[in-house]
Amino acid sequence: MSSPVSYDLQGQGGGIALSASGSNTAVNVRWVQCLTDCVFNTFSSSNITDSADIAGVTIPAGVGIGGRIETVVLTSGLAIAYYL
Repeated sequence: MSSPVSYDLQGQGGGIALSASGSNTAVNVRWVQCLTDCVFNTFSSSNITDSADIAGVTIPAGVGIGGRIETVVLTSGLAIAYYL
């Protein structure tokens, strides 16, 4: 029997596709996966020290960032944010 944490880490808790031309904001997520090179306007997390420093940096396609992410706003690229 799988645990609830395993269930969530598989993305079965749902998520939101983020793009510069559509929805570009997500709140209360556990993982952000960059599908293309991404630049975030806002990235705030309570358990990533200096998480605001991620904003404005190009994150390469394929990179995922996990944590307790309160707010993520995408400026460019395409990403999926998975809910807590």
